[in-house]
Amino acid sequence: MKEPLLTVKNLNVFFHRKQGDQQLLKEIDLVIPKGQVVGIVGESGSGKSMTMKSVMGILPENISDSFDSFVFEGQPVVDRSKLPLAMIFQDPMTSLNPLRTIGYHLIEVIRRHQKMSKKAAQTIAIAELNKVGIPLPEQRMKQYPHELSGGMRQRVMIAMALLAQPKLLIADEPTTALDVTIQAQILALIKQLQRAENLSVVLVTHDFGVVAGMCDFIKVMYQGRVVEEGTTEEIFYQPQHLYTKQLLEAAHLGDKEETVVFDYQEELPDVLHVREISETHRVWEGGASN
Repeated sequence: MKEPLLTVKNLNVFFHRKQGDQQLLKEIDLVIPKGQVVGIVGESGSGKSMTMKSVMGILPENISDSFDSFVFEGQPVVDRSKLPLAMIFQDPMTSLNPLRTIGYHLIEVIRRHQKMSKKAAQTIAIAELNKVGIPLPEQRMKQYPHELSGGMRQRVMIAMALLAQPKLLIADEPTTALDVTIQAQILALIKQLQRAENLSVVLVTHDFGVVAGMCDFIKVMYQGRVVEEGTTEEIFYQPQHLYTKQLLEAAHLGDKEETVVFDYQEELPDVLHVREISETHRVWEGGASN
């Protein structure tokens, strides 16, 4: 594994309510290597997006987090808002202001991070739209979000994220609202940009088919905890946790005629013990530690 860009130890997230606090994430360790792609996989509600929102420091007011250490490029972090991180959300229509033009969105990002004239920012914005494969970028700058297709809107979101000059790009289910053909195009674009910019990327998804061709490492989450992690090859060819095995089985059989019922419902015990399969491959299980 390459040198870590980001290391977070023992991340816990709590939901505060009148009836008492509820723990949403428990004892999460994250290591994101420089210039590589890490996939976080799990069903809805497993804690994937919550984990990365915690890393970004954008949790809602009634949710708080704690951790033992948060280290970026070898330095302890006090203020996460100053880190070079950017996030692409799953539905661009909820992230783009329908009353503002595409150009307004892009120029606002540029001028927030760099001191320059509106005209200079406009030139950079047009170049960025061109980089992410949007045709006629000068024309698109004058259009509103509803005038673009879903795929085009997601390309705009990618452009906005890159304009923040991140070292870590978090893609939270970036293709969920898109049809299959456009999904493939967006994923290929993210991979292309990741290689060109030498970015670290975290890809949040419920789809093992997506991570197969994108990721170097995979973390599998269930009930707010990591239950298995390893290289893509280790997770696909040597899965250890029953939850991982069932997710893979559903992914492999989903394109066949028979119906696949995913019915893993085991409650995780309070204490999980880690079993190390290799230097990179670990599984968290109940019962006595090895």
